[in-house]
Amino acid sequence: MSPNPIYLTKPLVDFRVYTIALRKMPEFIEVFDRLAMPILLETLGHPLGFWTSVVGPQNQFTHLWAYDDLADYERRCLARDTHPDFPAYLKASGHLITAQETRLIRAAALDSVAGSVNPPL
Repeated sequence: MSPNPIYLTKPLVDFRVYTIALRKMPEFIEVFDRLAMPILLETLGHPLGFWTSVVGPQNQFTHLWAYDDLADYERRCLARDTHPDFPAYLKASGHLITAQETRLIRAAALDSVAGSVNPPL
């Protein structure tokens, strides 16, 4: 196990929010887990995690992925997008996702939190 949290060793985070059609979250999660996750684990590596909305905008599925830098992000996303099995996931999930938001964010360095200093980009 790495001595530093992943957000310290991979300072760029892809913050993705998918809005899922009403009452379709269970179906989306099943399709995502079955068809997307094998591809994503192979091309993007292990995620920081997955969340669904509880308060605020509803029917949202959020997932975060960490990268070394923008070049690493672009390289791994290209590998995902060109994976031969990725079109099957897109076809199976297209009717379930009503909106998608992607943000690239960096962890903030706070002196009051030990170990929160990020390497410069």
